[in-house]
Amino acid sequence: MTRHRRSAASRARILVRRVHLWLGLSLGLLFAVLGLTGSALVFYTGIDAALHPMVEAGRNDRTPDLASPVWDRALAVGHARWHDPAGKWTIEVTGEGGAIPARFYPSSGHGHHTDRVMVWFSPDGRLIVRAEPWGGYLMSWLYRLHMALLSGDFGGQVVGWSGVAMLLLLVSGIVAWWPRGSWRKAVAFKRDAAPIRRLRDLHKLSGLWSMALVFVLVATGVLLALPAVTQALLQPTAVPAPKSSDDRGGRVSIVQAFAAARRVLPEGRIVFADMPGTQDAPIRVRLQVPGDPHRRFPGSYVFIDQFSGRVLALHDVRHAGTGTAVASWVRTLHDGTVGGLATRILAVVLGFVPALLFATSTLHWLRRTSTSRSTESFYLGVTTERL
Repeated sequence: MTRHRRSAASRARILVRRVHLWLGLSLGLLFAVLGLTGSALVFYTGIDAALHPMVEAGRNDRTPDLASPVWDRALAVGHARWHDPAGKWTIEVTGEGGAIPARFYPSSGHGHHTDRVMVWFSPDGRLIVRAEPWGGYLMSWLYRLHMALLSGDFGGQVVGWSGVAMLLLLVSGIVAWWPRGSWRKAVAFKRDAAPIRRLRDLHKLSGLWSMALVFVLVATGVLLALPAVTQALLQPTAVPAPKSSDDRGGRVSIVQAFAAARRVLPEGRIVFADMPGTQDAPIRVRLQVPGDPHRRFPGSYVFIDQFSGRVLALHDVRHAGTGTAVASWVRTLHDGTVGGLATRILAVVLGFVPALLFATSTLHWLRRTSTSRSTESFYLGVTTERL
């Protein structure tokens, strides 16, 4: 019975190793691309600003306050440039000096991967200093490659479900490695061994020491790429979707919307303001409240009637249930902002691990295959000589 159990365990181990090998060979390149692009995107706003110095002008100037006419002036300049009354504008409040970032969504677009124009206004809001289509410049192209393989919603699905397979790849690697004897030998790097053994040890140790953190990055990436799966697993509270009134009077300004949002959430830090073009859509102000872990993409919203300025709805992550609280950590764990600069640097380093794992596993497989063929040829030659 004991021998039978050992035989079954041995067969299971061989199967796991084969699954790990073929998953690695088939998904390894994609895993490496996603890791490397993820590393580049950890500091993508800083890299993009360095590549386009015009948006850095005035960085050391005083940040405009929320009552400044700068915000509405910039919006008016944007409307004058793009004559699409049904298009939506999103103005970002960075809390820093320099150009004011914004996004323009044409009325023809819809969905998360819709076309948009990234716009940067001068610090006084009077000029457009830069305007480029999303995906039309380096860092946004890398972002689209990382999130959806440049293929929109379909690409996002491919990335998400491939991520599930990558989680299986990581788990199967641990199962295949799990030592049956000495743990000391199992975690040793044999410097004097043959090259093929050193490749195996490098692959093994790279995977072992990074396993937990890479698993977190992949798992959170899956949740970001597959929102339906996130909804099913975490069941976060739905964000309200109120409508503005039918009043066709004058629209509320950004400054007035900021003031309304601050009255409802005085402790919140305003990050974005969505200014709609359609008549029934509300103004949506996005804020970071105490306890929300992501500084740039927090999860609290105040919805304001675009005509009357009345607050229509509030979504506060602090009172939206456990699922929402857990979901609010997904992005900050994925992009490394959870612990500030140190964890962002760590995320950059971890992004190189999939490429290292793919390279070492591929080289090991090629060497082993080459050795097997050489051995087979040798024995075939010996047999032929004897005949």
